[in-house]
Amino acid sequence: MKTVGSVIARLGSKRLTYKNLLPYQGEPLVVRAVRKLLESDSIDQVVLSTDSELIARTCLLEGVEILFRPDQLAGDEVPSIPVFQHIVEHFPCDIHLNYNCNFPECEPSVIDKALSLAEEKGESLSNPFAVWAQTKACLDSYGDPFAITATQFDAPGVHPLDIHTMEDLLEVHRANQSTFSWDELKKS
Repeated sequence: MKTVGSVIARLGSKRLTYKNLLPYQGEPLVVRAVRKLLESDSIDQVVLSTDSELIARTCLLEGVEILFRPDQLAGDEVPSIPVFQHIVEHFPCDIHLNYNCNFPECEPSVIDKALSLAEEKGESLSNPFAVWAQTKACLDSYGDPFAITATQFDAPGVHPLDIHTMEDLLEVHRANQSTFSWDELKKS
């Protein structure tokens, strides 16, 4: 059984400009997401789907395939399912798993659980929404892409904050870098 892991990353975030390229613990959010998939023993192939040459060049790591996302799949209102279908069309697999780089803290067990549930139920989604997996059959027959049919599961190994603003990003940093105090630094 072949499993493709993907990260989908556009340049045009409206709420937080260049969000996917912003650093988290020393590396861009998008690179961190790609590395999590590369490090997983459960993923056979890693694909970055992007509309941006800058994001693509940032993620040129050994083992990463880059898939250009055409304009019709790169807008703000495009749901994820057609983007996933585009990925699977170019990188055939039995199961597709997407890692959302808005959640930089995610334990590897969440990826494994998502894959296991997708294999059993056809589709799974972690809660918080860091990892989303589907079988090829599920993606081939998906109805309304806004009506998500995934079996959801609790993922305590994911930091619960979905990064959409600078304050969100700072809050995740604060929660995971306890040895650094900005307030103390400002006093000195």
